[in-house]
Amino acid sequence: MGGRQVLAARRRLAQSLDGELPEHELVAAARAVVAELGSTERLLELISELACGEGDPAGCARLSYRHVLGFDKLLLIDGGPRHMLRAHLWHPGAAAIGKEDIHNHRSPLASYVARGRLTMELYEQDGQGEQGGPRSGGGMAAARYKESLANRSADWLLEPAGPARLRMTHVGQYTAGSAYALPAHTLHRAWCDTDVPTVTLFLETGSGRRRHTDVFTAAGPHPGTVPKVPLDVAGYLAELGGLAELLRSS
Repeated sequence: MGGRQVLAARRRLAQSLDGELPEHELVAAARAVVAELGSTERLLELISELACGEGDPAGCARLSYRHVLGFDKLLLIDGGPRHMLRAHLWHPGAAAIGKEDIHNHRSPLASYVARGRLTMELYEQDGQGEQGGPRSGGGMAAARYKESLANRSADWLLEPAGPARLRMTHVGQYTAGSAYALPAHTLHRAWCDTDVPTVTLFLETGSGRRRHTDVFTAAGPHPGTVPKVPLDVAGYLAELGGLAELLRSS
């Protein structure tokens, strides 16, 4: 179930993240380990090994696909409920259903930029009015959805949850060699803002996964269900091979 690099990465993830850590400690540990595993030489060795069929190519292919936010999502190591390590390949100028969406996650996350550059914005919801709806006035108007997995499939299910107003609290650029980590509820959006592909190593962690996430969009209504189209094994290995070549050219 793994060559030398795969087994070493699994051990490092378990050492850093297993156990019942408070969320702030888990976020800090995730940021440290994703930066360690995402260093150019180590990430290239891991992906090259996986591209040769090490690890669990069949299982990882089933959970690898083009994400609605416009990047290729390639599962590298499936740590079950504790952690999922993925490579994200961001294509410049990619059009996607949810490209402009602001969202949070089911669990704490950390990301390391191995190649290229991302811009990321952080948001918070404006306070509620007396009737429980969003206050009028400042901030950006948006439609809110609850996002979950559809029954008996891996598709995204988007349930309308009413209007909202959001306020941007931070914007930053993350170049190659940068890492960031966020608690599960943090609202954000990120995109590749260069004319070359961007590669990030992305880590979801924590055993207490939320049952749904929150998605906000100002770009118009979403379809109720968005299908996930997983890769087959041959396609998954080819994507990893291409990703390894991209990293070698960095």
